[in-house]
Amino acid sequence: MDCLFCRIAAGAVPVPALYQDEQVYAFLDIAPQAPVHFLVIPKLHVQSLAHTAREHTALLGHMLAVAAELAAREGLLDGFRTVINSGEDGGQTIDHLHLHVLGGRPMGWPPG
Repeated sequence: MDCLFCRIAAGAVPVPALYQDEQVYAFLDIAPQAPVHFLVIPKLHVQSLAHTAREHTALLGHMLAVAAELAAREGLLDGFRTVINSGEDGGQTIDHLHLHVLGGRPMGWPPG
């Protein structure tokens, strides 16, 4: 198991969970880009969003529902941004599907 996020989800790398269930693990980003910045990862290894198929529809929906629930719990009642980077050109740095949730300040466009 050489995937960092697989090791985190399996408990081999201790990272405090904001939330976890049988499908996903959520935790704070180690290099936050906003006052609130956390990740939601599937426990199933999927390389990126580009590697998903229709069989992943329920998992992707669950990831988004967990993101919304945690955003509310973290006080992001005025809004938040969700980001899924896919592939090197998309800015993905860990080859395991993950959803960023950012908020706690105005998240205008362009990002930054």
